Formats: sequence, C-alpha cells, structure tokens
Amino acid sequence: MAAHALTACQWILLAGCTGASLYAMLAAVAMPFFGTRRKAALAGRDASSTPNGSIACASHPFAQVGVSVLKPLCGAEPRLYDNLRTFCEQRHRHFQLVLGVSSPDDPAIAVVRRLQAAYPSHDIELAIDTRVHGSNLKVSNLINMAERARHDIIVIADSDIAVEPDYLDSVAAPLADQNVGVVTCLYVARGVGGFWPRVGALFINEWFAPSVRVAHASGSRRFGFGATLALRRATLERIGGFDALKNCLADDYWLAEHVRALGLQTVLSRVMVATDVIEPTFSALWQRETRWLRTIRSVNPLGFASLLITFPTPWVVTGAWLTAALMAGACAHVPDAAKFVSAAATAAGLAARLLLHLRASRRERTFWRDLPLVPLRDTLLALQWLASAFGSHVMWRGTRVPVGASPARAGRLRVMDVMEASDGG
Repeated sequence: MAAHALTACQWILLAGCTGASLYAMLAAVAMPFFGTRRKAALAGRDASSTPNGSIACASHPFAQVGVSVLKPLCGAEPRLYDNLRTFCEQRHRHFQLVLGVSSPDDPAIAVVRRLQAAYPSHDIELAIDTRVHGSNLKVSNLINMAERARHDIIVIADSDIAVEPDYLDSVAAPLADQNVGVVTCLYVARGVGGFWPRVGALFINEWFAPSVRVAHASGSRRFGFGATLALRRATLERIGGFDALKNCLADDYWLAEHVRALGLQTVLSRVMVATDVIEPTFSALWQRETRWLRTIRSVNPLGFASLLITFPTPWVVTGAWLTAALMAGACAHVPDAAKFVSAAATAAGLAARLLLHLRASRRERTFWRDLPLVPLRDTLLALQWLASAFGSHVMWRGTRVPVGASPARAGRLRVMDVMEASDGG
C-alpha cells in the first residue's frame, strides 16, 4: 500500500515521536556520568575549555590575579551560609567577596555577619544599599555592589551556588585569552526540603542541563548563566557596566550577549557548580519553572515551539499508542516501514530516557529513588510548556514583571541561548 495510507495526524505524530527520540538520544549522550565522579556534583576540578579547544590550567599565572566576587542576596535561603562558606574556602590567593542586599532589614545580613565572624582574615564586604536604578532589582543591587569591587576580574554568582576550592582559579584562567569575553558555568541541582524540590532538581539535571549540552555540541556559544559569569572589569566597562542591564529581566543572558557584541567569545566552563532547589510546594515550583519557559517564549517564539520534542515521556506514551494503532487490524494496509519506525522510535526513546536518568543520577540510590518521578517530571514539563504559551507576565520574588526582550536583537535568538534567562539569582 502507498505511504498515503497514513492519515495526516498519524504522520505528524510519527514525525514527533521520531524527533523526540533522536533528541533524547543526543541529550543522553551529551551528559557526563555524575555517579562515578563526585567532583562533577559540586564544581568539578576539571580545567576550563578555551574556545580553540585547548585546556586552560588552573595553575595559569592569570588565575592568580585579583578577583572580586559579587553575590546579590535577597532573604535567608535554607543553605545560604553553607553555600557562601564555599566561596570563602578558595585556593585563589587574592579575592574579595562582596555580598549585597537592598534592605537594612534583609535576613541575609545576619548570615553575612556570621560569615565575617567565621572568616575574619578574609576580604568580605557587606553592601547594604537601598538605591534603585531600574526595573530589575537584582541588577540594581549589582550596580550598588560594583562600586565596592576592587579587582580586575569580576565574578557574578547567584546566592544559591556552592563551589569547590579551585573554582576561582578555574573560571578565571580562560580570561587570559584576550579573545574570551565571559566564562559561564552549568550546574547540578540539589533538592532541599522534600518532594517538590526533588522534582525541581530533575528539571535542571535532566532537562535544562542536557538541553544546554546538546546546543553547545551543535556549536552554540550563546550562553550566560547566573550560576557564574566571569569577565574582566575592562570588558564590563566597555558594555556600559551593569547599567546596561537594569531594565532587562533576562540579565544573565544579556550580560553575556552584550560582551559577545564586542566580538568576544563565551566559554562554557567544564567546571560545574551546585545549586539548591528549595521551592517547597507545587505552586512555587510551577511558578518558577513557567517563568523560565515564558521568558524563552517572549524572546524566541519559534525556539519555544521547538521545545515540544524535548519532553520524552509524553512522546514515548504517544509512540506506544501509535505503534499499537498501526499494528491493529484496522490499519493493516499501513506500510511496514511506518510500523517499524514507530516501534523503533518508541523503544529508542524509552531507552534514551532511562540512559539520561542514569547519567544524570549522582549515585545508584538516587537513580532508583527518583526513577518513579521521571514520568511525572516530563509530563509536568509538557503542561508547563502549554501554560507558558499564554500570558505576558512572570512572578519574580513576589513581584509581577512583564516579560519581553528589551534589546533589539531578541528576535534572532535560539532557544537554548536563553534557557537561563529568567532565573534571577
């Protein structure tokens, strides 16, 4: 029987299942094994990769120049002290830690005071400044903090990030190459506090991180993640400082994009840091993750639409249903090739999803513990994608913020270039 025996709907579903399976295989292969290398779980000790593929060693002399680390804070997160402490235990010889809040009543102040008492010999400065410089309050905080930065290398890192002792050496080293403008890091998520944080950690470890790695493997270098943005002070000044971002919701991405507009390159470091997922309820988790997705949609609608093939479980279920339908007697005249492709895509998609979960799991116990959550995680992500197709605002730290790409170049972005765009730190 001719190929037209399949209906248009069946062709669309078959193409979707095949595309989703191919993507799942790429994502699984792109991910490193966390379980066999503990260092990958908390800021691996690997060197950073330079744009030409060479390895930037942490012992490079440039890694010993002064570094100012800027960490905007807002509230006392569950592991704030422990995360900040990892920045105090760096092997780097000359670094300054600038911690900023925008209110004199912020609970994070007490945490910083405790940190200063625990490390009296360290250069730890607390910036309490209520001045507001634009619609993005995180960037407003950074503008106030930047006045206190004293070194030639600037590192911006979100408050919920934990690192290993060679972190500063590793992220600073690639900046010795004058063609490199900014260094950024991917991260491993840790659920803190119960069921929904575990589900949220899977969002990062088994969807976001693999998506970035696939995009990176395909040649994209348009990244900018709040987990780490390292650049030279001179480069920051050339783009107009943090003032250039004060009205951008997607400040992390746009900082790196402004640097790329200077003709400088972005390095996605091999170093991985750790981040906490702390949303205690379904509502809080839904709000955060739909914020990410809605920001992607506002910046790049076509790229947002392409995310449809990145949710494996719904496609595996669809593929199984389609295969059963094609094999049924009512579809006896369907080409054997179509039946084979449908069955193969379904089997490959299922195998790839299990492999991705295995590679993203840090240890065997984690693999089995979270395996039942995989269908829930993928289905929830698909529903969030549908919900994010509508609406023009997001909630960020209790504030209703309109989404939209401020810079004129927004329409030319690819989806994974802005995956982290809405994560405010």
